[in-house]
Amino acid sequence: MGKKIRVIKESDTGRNVLFEDMDTNRKMRRAEFVSQIKKGNYDDYYTRDINGIETPVSKPDGSKKNNLG
Repeated sequence: MGKKIRVIKESDTGRNVLFEDMDTNRKMRRAEFVSQIKKGNYDDYYTRDINGIETPVSKPDGSKKNNLG
């Protein structure tokens, strides 16, 4: 399974806030995407606490072109 999420909206500060699953066209806010990651629905992603906010990040695979951003 390849990475299939893209960021479609950022906040004014640059935080990723809206994501799209490119396979299903499902749009998710950050909190929903975090929840789906924790449920095991997106194996290529994990979460990190960044400035007190749980944030989705892609697991490293050596490729910069498929990172969230």
